[in-house]
Amino acid sequence: MELSGNLFAPFWPLLFAALFFPSLWYALRWADWGRLGERYQQHVYLGAMVCLFFLWNMRVEMVPGFFWHLSGMVTITLMFGWSLAVVGGSVVLLGIVVTGLNDWSGYFPSVMLCVVIPAAITQVVLGLVRAYAPKHFFVFVLVNAFLAGGLVFVLMAGLITGGLLLSGSYSWAELQHNFLSLAPMMLFPESMLNGWIVAILVGFKPHWVGSFSDEEYVQGK
Repeated sequence: MELSGNLFAPFWPLLFAALFFPSLWYALRWADWGRLGERYQQHVYLGAMVCLFFLWNMRVEMVPGFFWHLSGMVTITLMFGWSLAVVGGSVVLLGIVVTGLNDWSGYFPSVMLCVVIPAAITQVVLGLVRAYAPKHFFVFVLVNAFLAGGLVFVLMAGLITGGLLLSGSYSWAELQHNFLSLAPMMLFPESMLNGWIVAILVGFKPHWVGSFSDEEYVQGK
């Protein structure tokens, strides 16, 4: 999902920018840059960013200034962690703006609501599952990918709906008719996209998924 800056009063993008830059600073500081020192991991990371760019190009405008597309942030976060997911997603969204698919004033609201927060939710779910759920392959895939993908969509939809209502851009009736009534049909593809991609990766390329470990989730089970 992405938002145009035209939907908000001028102080809103400034507020989002004030939240984004500290998040980006921590992401750059905490990122596992050593992992990208391995060439094949660089290729995987850059390839994932290219996939995100093309995925985010496949969009529909729900109401003027509000674009919906599949996110994929859950998968990127499980593969590379919160920090590299935020860095990669921010760069991809910058590419979206540069190519003219969104306006510059919409960058900061979109990057916070659609990159930083989804990556953070995914990381929190991953931490809870590691702490309290059984260490099992199917638990990892079903909860961290399928269910987390759906949860991220629901929370993103709620935050964006609340933001548009607070900004006065659209009424509840307009959002309910043009977006919320269609949200159940959008939730399932988001959940399935992340779930199937992660299931395939941990099955065939587990070393691409940094949060997954064969020793922890497969061996001895």
